[in-house]
Amino acid sequence: MKIGFIGLGSLGKTIAQRLISQGTELLLWNRTRERAYGLGMPVAESPAELIRKVDLVFVIVFDSEASQEVLFGKDGLVEGGVEGKTIVDMTTNHFAYVKVSYEEIKRLGGFYLDAPVLGSVVPAQKGELTMLVGGDEEKFKEHRALFEKFCKKVFYVGRAGKATKLKLINNMVLGGIMQVLSEAIGVGELAGIERELLIEVLENGAGKSYILDVKKKKLLERDYSTHFSVDLIHKDLHYAEDLVKELGAFTFTLQNVKNAYALGKYLGMGGEDFSVLVELYKSIKTQNL
Repeated sequence: MKIGFIGLGSLGKTIAQRLISQGTELLLWNRTRERAYGLGMPVAESPAELIRKVDLVFVIVFDSEASQEVLFGKDGLVEGGVEGKTIVDMTTNHFAYVKVSYEEIKRLGGFYLDAPVLGSVVPAQKGELTMLVGGDEEKFKEHRALFEKFCKKVFYVGRAGKATKLKLINNMVLGGIMQVLSEAIGVGELAGIERELLIEVLENGAGKSYILDVKKKKLLERDYSTHFSVDLIHKDLHYAEDLVKELGAFTFTLQNVKNAYALGKYLGMGGEDFSVLVELYKSIKTQNL
């Protein structure tokens, strides 16, 4: 089976590297072509050219607008022909877009798997991501072994769209925990407590969590190079907010958490890892916002 890979941002590139290290040959495409260099794999001129040469293509791009461009835009996958091909969309999408994409690719004779992943760069390097998959169960079963090359857990959840809804709900928790940890550490530092002591106390108390475990090194070293950006979590929380509205439900925290990341974007933190939010509170005090 020939495999394509589209989207070489921080997480996409790490997943591609993991697949290559596991002996998988890939045909690559990325909007910024330079990001594909150095992986030792051929690079297609367009998504349309790529899909003509492969049986399955992974897509992991910034948002549903970017996914739509890759799938349905000029020189996109559909223009190359999707009949009999499988598209595994790992983008964290808008739930409404996923349902439309599934139906359109099915109409054209192809297969669309709604397949967002949980986790970021470090678990991807270790092959320890979690994948949620919605769509045709037979195609899921056919490709499960491939997914397990970079995932430790793979869940088939049913119809297309359900996986994306689960991912958005997961990221409500992800964004919320990172925000409250950042707030606690930021306020603690303003109170004159050293960051090292704050983190040690939190990880032995109420702050003990997977998120603190994986972000501890970044927080201590003040290294905010991107694993999962402020821009991405803000986008995901916006999609989650749309889900809550569609359900006619409400939350006490989602809008406030999203607004914290929006303020981070306003202060120029959008391209940095979302753990940079810890610096927000000193920035607000310094700038009297």
